Amino acid sequence: MSLHGKTMFISGASRGIGLAIATRAAADGANVALIAKTAEPHPKLEGTVYTAARQIEEAGGQALPIVGDIRDGDSVAAAVASTVDQFGGIDLCVNNASAINLGAITEVPLKRFDLMNAIQVRGTYAVSQACIPHLKNSANPHILTLSPPIRLEPQWLKPTAYMMAKFGMTLCALGMAEELRADGIASNTLWPRTMVATAAVQNLLGGDEAMARARKPAVYADAAYVVLTKPASEFSGHSLLCEDVLVDSGVRDLSVYDCTPGGELGVDLWVDSVNPPGYRAP
Repeated sequence: MSLHGKTMFISGASRGIGLAIATRAAADGANVALIAKTAEPHPKLEGTVYTAARQIEEAGGQALPIVGDIRDGDSVAAAVASTVDQFGGIDLCVNNASAINLGAITEVPLKRFDLMNAIQVRGTYAVSQACIPHLKNSANPHILTLSPPIRLEPQWLKPTAYMMAKFGMTLCALGMAEELRADGIASNTLWPRTMVATAAVQNLLGGDEAMARARKPAVYADAAYVVLTKPASEFSGHSLLCEDVLVDSGVRDLSVYDCTPGGELGVDLWVDSVNPPGYRAP
C-alpha cells in the first residue's frame, strides 16, 4: 500500500520527528498539512512551518503550512477546514506536537504543567476530534499518536507531570480506537525504544553526548509509514514501539538508524531495552 495521493494532517511538524514522518509520506506523493506555532526562526530550534513545507515539497509531496495553536479549538477547526479545502479530505491524522519538562512535582510550576497537558492531551483530543468527520470518508483512515505504552511499574510513574501528559495522549488514542472501531478508523500509538536525535535531546537531555547515543529520526518515520499503510480496519488499538514495528515488517539491521555506528544507545522512557526481545543484529 502507498500513501500516494493521501492527505496527512500532522501537528508540530516544523522539525525533528514530525518533519521526518511528513517527508517520508511525501516521498510517496502524499499531501501534508502541517500545523505548528513556529512561523519565525527560533535561536535554539531549527526550522519553521514554512521551511518544513519546502522540504516536504522537495521530497515529492504537496504541502500546506499552517501557523496555529493546537490548544485552541477554533485554530484547529480552521486548519482542518483549510486542509479539506486544499486537498479534498483527510486520510491520516498524526498527533506529534509535544512539550517536555522532566522535572519532579516539586520543580515543575503549574504554568509548565498546564502547557504540557494542554499540548499533549487537549491538543491530541482537539486535532483528532476535528479530523474524525473527514477520516470517516477515507478508504484507509488512520490516527497515529506519538506517545508511549502505559507502564505502571513504580519506576515509570515519574517524572509526574511529563508522565501524566504523555500517558494522557496514549489514553486518548486507545479510547478513540474503541469508539471509532465501528467506523473503520484505526487509532494507534508509536514510541521509540531509544532516544531519537531531536532538538529536545540536544537542548534538554545532554547535548552532543546524548545525540551520540540516539537513533536518527528516520527510525520513527519508517515505523510510522509501516503503521499508516496497514489496513485500518484490521490494525487498531495498539501501543507500538518503532523498532518492533520495523523488525516485524522485515527490517533485519537496526544499526542503520544509529547516529553513532557501533555506539552505546540510550534507552528511552517507559522502555526496558534498546532492541526488541530476541533481536540480533546481523
